[in-house]
Amino acid sequence: MRSLSGPVVTADEMRAAEAGCGIPLDLLMQRAGTALADAVWRFGGGAETLILCGPGNNGGDGYVAAAILRKRGVGVRVAASGMPVTDLARGAAKGWSGPVATLAEAVGAGVVVDALFGTGLMRPLSDDVTVPLRRLAKAADIVIAADLPSGLRSDDGADMGTVSADVTIAFGAAKPAHLLQPGASFCGTVLIADIGIPTMSNAQVLRRPDLRPPTARDHKYSRGMVAVVGGAMPGAAALAAIAALRGGAGYVAGVGLGVQGLPHAIVHSDIDVLDHDKLGAVVIGPGLGRDAAAMASLDRLILSPLPLVIDGDALSLVDAVAMHRKAPTILTPHSGEFDRLFGFSEASKIDRARDAAVRSGCTIVFKGSDTVVASPDGIVTIGRPGSAWLASAGTGDVLAGITGAMLARGMGAHEAACAAVWLHGEAARRAGPGLIADDLLNHLPACL
Repeated sequence: MRSLSGPVVTADEMRAAEAGCGIPLDLLMQRAGTALADAVWRFGGGAETLILCGPGNNGGDGYVAAAILRKRGVGVRVAASGMPVTDLARGAAKGWSGPVATLAEAVGAGVVVDALFGTGLMRPLSDDVTVPLRRLAKAADIVIAADLPSGLRSDDGADMGTVSADVTIAFGAAKPAHLLQPGASFCGTVLIADIGIPTMSNAQVLRRPDLRPPTARDHKYSRGMVAVVGGAMPGAAALAAIAALRGGAGYVAGVGLGVQGLPHAIVHSDIDVLDHDKLGAVVIGPGLGRDAAAMASLDRLILSPLPLVIDGDALSLVDAVAMHRKAPTILTPHSGEFDRLFGFSEASKIDRARDAAVRSGCTIVFKGSDTVVASPDGIVTIGRPGSAWLASAGTGDVLAGITGAMLARGMGAHEAACAAVWLHGEAARRAGPGLIADDLLNHLPACL
């Protein structure tokens, strides 16, 4: 088993991969059940285990795990929400020789395995499932979910009566619900069990970037020159500028930032710096304001050939759908800004971000505790659940500055956005509870 990483597949993509992999489905179920048993063996400490089996193939995985654990000498009991209804589940149930209780009569155990409902669930759990499941989970020392905690909708992470797990064993690949909120908050620690199914997807879990450190041949311009355009609230733009420096840029020019409290390394300049032939990226939006001067600065940059990071106030001034710049362009909206730019939809955050990227021709960083990066070519990267302490003023300005630094290094827009999101999240992890935006700046060097 490995940590949460690799492709992120929808329920339909997983079914297609299972059908096309050439491995008999009963063998795949045996492998999934073995992985589930291994998780109980690894995390359960030999405690008595109660496995809750549903009527479908998720329940079949549970029956397989129960039989394996009994052979290993673990005290195992099984309770079911109903009789198996698929051929695979019925075959797996025959391999379990012990009694099967109903959920209502099930007695708790130190380890509870939730193998009731997996990726196929499309409607809310009924009370005759949720009531005993909550009772049994509350009494357990550890709850382990098979593929998904029961009650999660796989493709968008919607909560349909979910009961939280401490550990979730994802079979074959990550699912959107392991990463998107509110689903991710129910999954605990997610581990991927390789059961032999090759999975392909345009969506991936965010991974640590491969950032080349400076060499003896580098100079300030080869490391990347960034301009940060300020305006009405220079403090926000200053955060972005310092973040670009801390994020590895060799030269940061501030336009309209003022000088008070800024490092000497930031060069203060007027708007003419935007004509500098070494300029690698421009960040506009943090503290920009929404007046005529702000609009004029933004219009000039949109018409320029410069790579852009558009954040904050600039997102309230831009018509993203009409923009379609040829130069690399990254938009960094939070949910409210995203709705204003592209409209609200009940679709998953992944689908909304992908659609916005196609419509705008830009790379979209749809921010939140489940940040999604999407580009016009359909590629999507989803961040692992981020620190809730990032819900603090100024942290988005820091992300914009780091993104500018990555873009100025010469990275493509999607790669730059992903690297910035990872560095931002890692800085937050290192800063810990109670962080403020300035703390992220101090932790960025260690993240690099």
